[in-house]
Amino acid sequence: MPDLSTMAALAMTGTLGFDAVVSFASDPPPTTRVAPVTTVSDHDSATPDALRDIMTQRLITEKVIRTPAVRDAFATVPRHLFVPGVTPKAAYLDGAVYTKFAADGTKISAASQPRIVAMMLEQLDLQPGHIVLEAGAGTGYNAALMGHLVGPTGHIYTIDVDADLVDGATNHLATAGASNVTAILGDGAHGHVTRAPYDRIIATVGVWDLPTPWLDQLAPDGRLVVPMRLRGATSRSIAFTRTPDGLVSIDSQLAVFMPLRGSLDDARRIVAINAQQDVTLAVNKDQAVNADQLTGVLDTTAYTQWTGVIFPPMVPYEWIELWLALRLPNSILRMNTARDAVDRGQVTPMHPQWGAMATVEGPSLAYLTLRPAAPVDGQKRYEIGVIGHGPDGVALADIVTEETARWDSDYRTRNVRFEIPTTRPGEHAPDKGRFVIDRPHHPVTVIWE
Repeated sequence: MPDLSTMAALAMTGTLGFDAVVSFASDPPPTTRVAPVTTVSDHDSATPDALRDIMTQRLITEKVIRTPAVRDAFATVPRHLFVPGVTPKAAYLDGAVYTKFAADGTKISAASQPRIVAMMLEQLDLQPGHIVLEAGAGTGYNAALMGHLVGPTGHIYTIDVDADLVDGATNHLATAGASNVTAILGDGAHGHVTRAPYDRIIATVGVWDLPTPWLDQLAPDGRLVVPMRLRGATSRSIAFTRTPDGLVSIDSQLAVFMPLRGSLDDARRIVAINAQQDVTLAVNKDQAVNADQLTGVLDTTAYTQWTGVIFPPMVPYEWIELWLALRLPNSILRMNTARDAVDRGQVTPMHPQWGAMATVEGPSLAYLTLRPAAPVDGQKRYEIGVIGHGPDGVALADIVTEETARWDSDYRTRNVRFEIPTTRPGEHAPDKGRFVIDRPHHPVTVIWE
């Protein structure tokens, strides 16, 4: 389930348990593809079938659904039967429906946002007869869509760590008539070896280190689609194919999900950095942030530096975000900013609703901002800037500015490939655009080519 909690904690997308694709962009609304306004609200009296047709057509028009098979699955499977706690109209909006919360109110399960579901199913490329493993059963909706795609000769095994979620998914699947799906109680990181090997494996939860059982249980010519948190806050849904040397990406899309729970839990905490507690950082376990050191950092003098790096409107910053996440010593965090903090002039984030990308070193903070640049042929453009705070705020902002300019001059036009080799990864050479992200089990190689 994609995570909007990073944006909700950053107002945020943290798809900690939900589905969310988040990328800052240069013109409001941000290029976060999070619950956009739809035409469903204009159809208060529409039947569930009509609402489902509207949702499907919208995703086709927006080029999220690209193939007839995925189109037919969305047009056929009744999403409202998998979220019985909401109205049919709400069930067919393009947003996540949260279905389970921890004791502290943290969202831990959801029916994912339809556009994220469709995007990942297009990555998965299911065919009739495929045997599929899904980590993260949720409500069962995604499994039902996959069951439709693989047909009566295929089968879906969907696994979740919570008995109540498994029971709910089983009931929803039965109500919807999805007879080729089995929901299993277990730790998703362990997979389900009984029915391996799988033609396809998909995770609908975020992972930080790829579970070895998924590699062991994937067929020799199989495909794996997984939302991976690569470094800091940066996460992508990556479609891997298996080769003799390991896994190689064939597609990746910006996506942030609720983290896998169980043996490979990827914990995250929220740190407030002002007295009002309405500016927060989402801190991942591979980042060093001392909350006490940062208290009041925004009350120190702000140092602003403009990078000269220009973006046209509505172009996402996903690749510069990845570059900074890999190059900066403490990677990239999501900084969530409430509108009140913006209105009182305490912060000037990239977008007043969604906040900004940020980084921290000890008691110092630097984050990205924007200003209008000179238009070209009547088209608006925006320049990226960096605002630094704290005793080393100037130096930290300079580092971010330098890396932003490096990406723009040397790497902006390159493609990015991800690999998970079965043997030792190759050279870690950041100055050549080649990064090896260390992991306890399976290091990830990122190559700007």
